[in-house]
Amino acid sequence: MVLESAGHWLQTKHNNMAWEQRARGGRYYTRSRRVGGRVVREYVGGGALGQRAAEADAEARRERQRLAAIWTARRARLEDAGELSRRFFDAVERHARGELVLAGYRQHHRGEWRRSREHNADHVGE
Repeated sequence: MVLESAGHWLQTKHNNMAWEQRARGGRYYTRSRRVGGRVVREYVGGGALGQRAAEADAEARRERQRLAAIWTARRARLEDAGELSRRFFDAVERHARGELVLAGYRQHHRGEWRRSREHNADHVGE
């Protein structure tokens, strides 16, 4: 599971198929993880030790998934809020533009607003 901007520790991947049956008859728990771009297999142990490690890894995996879901929900809320902000800004900008035009201003080369010459000529004698 990889989540953008949630931190390096959320990008850790472990193998779900970690229990191995060895030739000598025992079951052993191992982990696979990436170190420097290479997959490294780490022997943990068998029996109760392996079982505790497997449970701890499963709990850590569930916690990573829970945090990833939280980040996904937060990101969705922020994107929704950003969309509402953009809509509000566009509405305010349209309103301000209309008010400036009605007041006799024009936009100079898509930049600053200037009083129209025609409007200035109407008020010269005042």
